[in-house]
Amino acid sequence: MPADERASRRDAIASGLEARKLDAFLVAFSPNLRYLTGFTGSNGSLLITPDSFLFFTDPRYAIQAAGETAGGRPAIRVRVATKPLTVEVAATIARLGLRRIGYEPARMTCDAHEALKSRLPMRSSLIAVSGWIEELRMIKSPSEIDRIRRSVQLNSRAFERTVSRVRAGMTEQDLATELEYRMRRLGAEKPSFETIVASGLRSALPHAQPGAARLENGNLVVIDMGAFLEGYASDMTRMLFVGSPGSRVKRAYKAVLEAQLAAIDAVRAGVTAGSVDRAARSVLKSHGLDRAFVHSTGHGLGLEIHEPPRIGKRDKTPLRPGMAITIEPGVYIEGWGGIRIEDTVVVTETGCEILTPTPKELRII
Repeated sequence: MPADERASRRDAIASGLEARKLDAFLVAFSPNLRYLTGFTGSNGSLLITPDSFLFFTDPRYAIQAAGETAGGRPAIRVRVATKPLTVEVAATIARLGLRRIGYEPARMTCDAHEALKSRLPMRSSLIAVSGWIEELRMIKSPSEIDRIRRSVQLNSRAFERTVSRVRAGMTEQDLATELEYRMRRLGAEKPSFETIVASGLRSALPHAQPGAARLENGNLVVIDMGAFLEGYASDMTRMLFVGSPGSRVKRAYKAVLEAQLAAIDAVRAGVTAGSVDRAARSVLKSHGLDRAFVHSTGHGLGLEIHEPPRIGKRDKTPLRPGMAITIEPGVYIEGWGGIRIEDTVVVTETGCEILTPTPKELRII
């Protein structure tokens, strides 16, 4: 990620402090730290004031932090703490005379909040500020979209190289392991979530964990997989069938595919996330399957696998160019099985760019 791009993000936060009546903003959530500084370690805090960026970490990350946060003006000043970071942050707040310090309430533990609050001067206070950086992160830059696109392509290659080896009798766990192995061989840092492989009746569990069940003749098989590449996530779901699918499977698959295509067709700048969700549900309702669709139609993704916006029925967030979202309707019928089809797309002014190259037909094995 270009250093000047991260610097412009920090500048946006610094310049927004006055409007929020803040003297500083404290960031400690790892994805937000990476977004603003490039730091990829597990222990860091960034204190943003109108004219300075102070980064705190511990000795394990002294060299790494100096390298990863370099670039941009004003430069980030790295402070290596030999005490808990909350102690060093509180001392700095006191020294600078900061009074109103914004923090991320959904991203800070109660223990960390109390540890920091108890060390602040009486004149200083912590002010909860929700979703500020996450709102910025919803709109991806061209360099971020490039990373997501390459992550999606890597993920799809891992799928194709694995699915040609799938045979009846293979366990769900073995298949999931093979998928993750292929991801890493292709350059992924790690899976973007625990790979889902669910067969037979277990395919009706939207977030099933792969187990010892074997792929048997007559089984639907859900594969939901994603990879992290250069910090950015991908996400895709495709379906296999062991043997020859019957008419019920074909009808249900056709309905889910129609719903997915209708939702993709509804994506464009200015429409709400909820309207995309309704497009998918309307199709499934026409097939009598709307009650079997038990989750939202999709979600944003980027530095996290699940980010705003949520593509759900009640979400009024207007879609904007540069948002990277998934489109993944599904149906889940207890005692029968489940079907889900998922692509990653990027919102444009007039529609969307489908990043996922993998064909959507039901794969027969």
